[in-house]
Amino acid sequence: MEFLLDPGIWVGLLTLIVLEIVLGIDNLVFIAILADKLPPEQRDKARIIGLSLALVMRLGLLSVISWLVTLTKPLIEIAHLSFSGRDLILLFGGLFLVYKAVTELHEKLEGKPEIQTNSSVAYAGFWAVVAQIIVLDAVFSLDSVITAIGMVDNIYVMMAAVTIAVFVMLVASKPLTAFVNRHPTVVILCLSFLLLIGISLIAEGFGFHIPKGYIYSGIGVAILIEAFNQFSSRNQAKHQSKIPLRHRTADSILKLMGGRVETIQTAEQAEAQAAFVNEERYMIGGVLTLAERSVASIMTPRNQISWVNLEDSPEQIREQVLAVPHSLFPVCRGNLDKVVTVVRAKELIDNLDDPAALQQLLKRQRPIFIFEKMKVIDAIHTLRSSKGSLVMVTNEFGNVQGVITPLDVFEAIAGEFPDADEQPDLVKLDESTWKATGMLDLYQLELELEMLDLVEEDADYITVAGLILDKAQQPIKIGMVISYRGIDFEVLELDENRIQTVKISHTR
Repeated sequence: MEFLLDPGIWVGLLTLIVLEIVLGIDNLVFIAILADKLPPEQRDKARIIGLSLALVMRLGLLSVISWLVTLTKPLIEIAHLSFSGRDLILLFGGLFLVYKAVTELHEKLEGKPEIQTNSSVAYAGFWAVVAQIIVLDAVFSLDSVITAIGMVDNIYVMMAAVTIAVFVMLVASKPLTAFVNRHPTVVILCLSFLLLIGISLIAEGFGFHIPKGYIYSGIGVAILIEAFNQFSSRNQAKHQSKIPLRHRTADSILKLMGGRVETIQTAEQAEAQAAFVNEERYMIGGVLTLAERSVASIMTPRNQISWVNLEDSPEQIREQVLAVPHSLFPVCRGNLDKVVTVVRAKELIDNLDDPAALQQLLKRQRPIFIFEKMKVIDAIHTLRSSKGSLVMVTNEFGNVQGVITPLDVFEAIAGEFPDADEQPDLVKLDESTWKATGMLDLYQLELELEMLDLVEEDADYITVAGLILDKAQQPIKIGMVISYRGIDFEVLELDENRIQTVKISHTR
């Protein structure tokens, strides 16, 4: 039992177990394909019988071939080189492994997909499938046995490794197949091991002994590097999953669009192409934000709504309507929270002097209300049913917080389209500086700055002013600068406690 204390024995055993498992994957896949031709209730039985036969056949081959390799008496002599029975077995076994590894590597590197058909309806006979499995086991057991002989010299270690490998495949056949499918580099690595072992067997067949320690050390380093590679890939995937889905999707779409860009020959064409791509990037980002933005982030706020009070005189109403360029007006009684309807400016002016016609106009359409925390993507159906009218946005208490139109959704995608009496919320001063209103939507600022993380999850603010108030934690003063995620927000103008104008600087 002293050999159990030899570290080389354990290293060889563990390495051989891994190789035997990987070598058995091909056998396992073919057994699964053949088993699928049977009725569902017989497939597991056929799979168990197939793997059990593989174990028996490999143990039998190990007993025979391991005895043959002890034959050291020269049998033939070629060009002053003598070959014993052991040398011939090692030589042809090594050639078989090299052939197997090279052909499998070529198939993997070519990347040709395997064609599988499941169109057969009639099931095959059970023993006919088992007979095919026996033939396959004989073929696949040969490389497994030769690999074992090339790795270690102890017959008990070989048998133990083969038995453990088959048992593992028997218990975890489905997870093993899935693991190999998820990690194709593992297959390439193990086929490279086969190539290395095959070359060492050929060398020994010609009388050149290669110490097993050299092979173990090379395999060990390769396995360690592959473990680092898998660990790195897993961490990269984990961090990638933290990026919002909309940004990952946008990046994928933009990469696809970039594949269609033709070679640019002139500077003017290059500049035009770059501008076009930037516009596409902005619009795609806008579309992908609709699923997470609330209606409150794109609505016209309450303090900017132009509305008509029915308690005013016809002259006052006419003067108010003509003073602004809007074509639609909420009509209210006393205050904005008591909305009667939404009418067009022309129809309202035409019927102001006819009380009966005005009453009919007010009854023609009921106002439409939506909740301020509804997502924009969900509000599109309501906007479509409004037939181009205004939709009132309310809070949980029923108070009107703003209005929304199809144009607001379009602005969320393509950028701002200010009315004649409005100033743009965001004006670019130079490459790294912008001037913005306090009501600027943070999603619009994200798109302009090409950033991903200005809007925090579950944040209570959706505007630049809200962001400054949340991060300042102190009274706001003119000239105050708030730095957040590499962006400086400087307060330029206040209206009492309300932030009116902000200077935004990118510190990259």
